Amino acid sequence: MAELVGPRLYSCCHCRNHVSLHDDIISKAFQGRNGRAFLFAHVMNIFIGRKEDRQLMTGLHTVADVYCCDCRQVLGWKYEKAYEESQKYKEGKYILEKSKIVKENW
Repeated sequence: MAELVGPRLYSCCHCRNHVSLHDDIISKAFQGRNGRAFLFAHVMNIFIGRKEDRQLMTGLHTVADVYCCDCRQVLGWKYEKAYEESQKYKEGKYILEKSKIVKENW
């Protein structure tokens, strides 16, 4: 009997809460606080912290930390505003750190 295969997902590495679909990855070439990170168009089952300005490798951005809604672990951040024109494409997108997420249904 064949197994039913669902969509490829990413989950919180601490509690396995589903946080994004593989199809929502925009880029795997980002840097987080603790190493490699992925840029996602959409995430789910998270809550967003307070907005703050941060000087990142690509300039000044207004960002808000992204937390798992189940275990409250910081998974990355949301780009709220980019101050440099070349970085505007990040606005409204999410960074999830590779070390904070795991693959599901691969």
